Amino acid sequence: MASSTLTGKLEADVDIKASPEQFHEMFAQKPHHVHHTCYDKIQGCDLHEGKWGKVGSIVHWSYVHDGKAKKAKEVVEAVDPDKNLITFRVIEGDLMEEYKSFVATILVSPKSEDSGSVVHWTLEYEKLHDGIAHPETLLQLVQDISKDIDAHLIQAN
Repeated sequence: MASSTLTGKLEADVDIKASPEQFHEMFAQKPHHVHHTCYDKIQGCDLHEGKWGKVGSIVHWSYVHDGKAKKAKEVVEAVDPDKNLITFRVIEGDLMEEYKSFVATILVSPKSEDSGSVVHWTLEYEKLHDGIAHPETLLQLVQDISKDIDAHLIQAN
């Protein structure tokens, strides 16, 4: 069993103007379009196996984190269009140099008081050792990406 100092969970909410369905569709059905919304952060996303938005599919991300070009190969672990939820597990790439496991879940819910949505990011991970930092800068990156995607979706309407 892993030490509690090695496992962690970070969460963040991002208020957006787009609908939950619009935002969810970008990660579930059109992740290869995400780089058009924030090329400074995401350089591309390719489907390696399966179909977009299907459990078991494997996608490959090229992104910039902390000023460095990075790669991540992820398997889609869960997709729930009714809840606008998708979960990715990293299986290869730069994150695996510091983490034994790394899972990102995106849940998009409608705001209760007015139009728009809330994107809830959850990063669950197990570090390889105590010298590895918690991924706070990665959490900030996904929040920034969420805002860029929202701006793109709003502009498109």
